[in-house]
Amino acid sequence: MTSTDFLSILPIIILVAWGCVLLLVDVFSKKNTWLTPLLAAAGLMVTLVFSIVQSGTTYTGFNGMVVVDGFSGFLNVLFAVSGLAGIALSFDYNKRMGLDRGEYYILLLFSISGMMLMSVAADLIVVFLALELLSIPLYVLAGFARPKLDSEEAAMKYFLLGAFAGGFVVYGVALAFGATGSTALGEIVAAVNTGTADLTLLTIGAGLIIVGFGFKVAVVPFQMWTPDVYQGAPTGVTAFMAVGAKAAGFAALLRVFVAALPTLYEQIVPIMWVMAALTMIVGNIVAIAQSNIKRMLAYSSIAHAGYIFMALVAFGQADVAPDAVSAALFYLLAYAVTNFGAWAVVIALEKSEGKGLQLDDYAGLGRKYPALAAAMLVFMLSFTGVPPTLGFMGKFFLFRTVLQAGFVWLAIIGVLTSLISAYYYLRVLVIMYMRDGDPEVNTPFLLNLTTGLTAVGTVVLSIVSVPLFKWASQAVLKIF
Repeated sequence: MTSTDFLSILPIIILVAWGCVLLLVDVFSKKNTWLTPLLAAAGLMVTLVFSIVQSGTTYTGFNGMVVVDGFSGFLNVLFAVSGLAGIALSFDYNKRMGLDRGEYYILLLFSISGMMLMSVAADLIVVFLALELLSIPLYVLAGFARPKLDSEEAAMKYFLLGAFAGGFVVYGVALAFGATGSTALGEIVAAVNTGTADLTLLTIGAGLIIVGFGFKVAVVPFQMWTPDVYQGAPTGVTAFMAVGAKAAGFAALLRVFVAALPTLYEQIVPIMWVMAALTMIVGNIVAIAQSNIKRMLAYSSIAHAGYIFMALVAFGQADVAPDAVSAALFYLLAYAVTNFGAWAVVIALEKSEGKGLQLDDYAGLGRKYPALAAAMLVFMLSFTGVPPTLGFMGKFFLFRTVLQAGFVWLAIIGVLTSLISAYYYLRVLVIMYMRDGDPEVNTPFLLNLTTGLTAVGTVVLSIVSVPLFKWASQAVLKIF
């Protein structure tokens, strides 16, 4: 192993090694239940620092199987911050729900390490290994509330469908290897450019890879697991999964298709166009019928996956592709900030046995807890895409890119479905402010801090969104 090999996966090594150390620490600290989450957060902070340092560099490792660049640096920062937010949301929640076990935070670290490996993967074999490393801990975390039947059902559904989707990825990788003689993205590009690749076989393989990662990011028609898993899993896990798993899936799709398979654009783009449109339509329309806020946010997550997928539709247009990837990264950032804030409010109202999760349970929140209701107001407006919020800026950059690529009707569908989404997002606000009720909330310090920071960040970061978008733009220049 050369020094470059070591440096290319240094944040991942730190995180995995620290997780293994915490396995031993947790055995001897059962009475100090605060120690494992505290040390897990410390490990993520160290990883975050190394990820920020790496974000301004470019080099490869392991014979080109991994690549460190601005793209991976941007995503690694997002993953580390998401992990910290996940710990903050779960710390009190787990105690309140009787889930205060140290392995929760260790599994979280292992899943984040898989997400980081996904961001640096430049070989389809590494992509698959990263997919399994990030997914297996999430399967366990989804069922962490055992013996609660909803949680066990969520874990089983997620595992079975996840394993099935992983099979599609493996088969797609095998076909790509058969078509080009390599699983390295750089060599796949070379084989296509020199005319030695079997484009028909490669197209089929690419389609199977879309199917596999379509499950991970929850786009139609591979979204069927999302509402049941989001509802049954512990809410802290759901919040983390909604951001981390989605961002990791799009990291793989963007790296594979933009960097390695732009020549398949004409064959694949009609399929992606339809998938993006259906995801936005189905996610937003079905969300209207939900009375449970976890299921409503699950369908909201599906809809937002459709918006991000719009950017991927332009992957083969060389003049638009950099902006498309930048828009996707910025939207992931905006969604992460808003999403963690919304789930923080959900956790504040949730009680044992699934109580406090109906929309009607939010009645009277505006009068009794005005600060918490104001935060939820900000998050719902951001999801809808109303200024001045990060959600508005995310959709602005996204729709602008889609129009630049010439997909006018797809942009129109995006705008119309955003209008539809306003109905169920604003319904939450109507219930909070215009109906009488007596809600009870739990607002410990970490939960209050997360809610406040995300609410302020949703507004303030939208004002400085141009520098953030430039950061995302610089992050993608080095992958082309």
